[in-house]
Amino acid sequence: MIVKSSKELKKLKVNTFQTEQNRFGNKYVIDYISLGKESDKMEEKKDVFRYTYSASQQEEIKNIREKYMPPTEEEDKMERLRRLDQSVTKPGTIVSIIVGVLSTLVFGTGMCCTMVWEGLMLPGIIIGIIGIIGIVAAYPLYIHITKKQREKVASEIIKLSDELMK
Repeated sequence: MIVKSSKELKKLKVNTFQTEQNRFGNKYVIDYISLGKESDKMEEKKDVFRYTYSASQQEEIKNIREKYMPPTEEEDKMERLRRLDQSVTKPGTIVSIIVGVLSTLVFGTGMCCTMVWEGLMLPGIIIGIIGIIGIVAAYPLYIHITKKQREKVASEIIKLSDELMK
């Protein structure tokens, strides 16, 4: 039973109404006792009702429940749009990170040649310059790959976004 108004609350002959603070936020507790008479024994009958409500708990329950509900057509399209958008940047990111990390290792090897190992100054400088070129090339490589991926997927993303914006 859900109490919607103060008139309904008065009808229930409310004994106590208290608000408690707990780890979930506000928790409202309503206790009421209605007194009635049994027809043949004339004894007092007690009905006890306890209603507990916590807004944050209900929100958490709703979020968990939505995870297990089948997606609607619009949610499915939105999820597909998100996946397509992520698929555009992912290949460029992966390639540029790999190139950047490997180039940094090559640059570090060149530094070791020049500073630690004697007699390898000239090869160390050449190896270091190759590493620097790779580090500098990582970001333009990311931009190039992402641009090519956007060209491949652009028509489908525009089509899906138009359908969702209607």
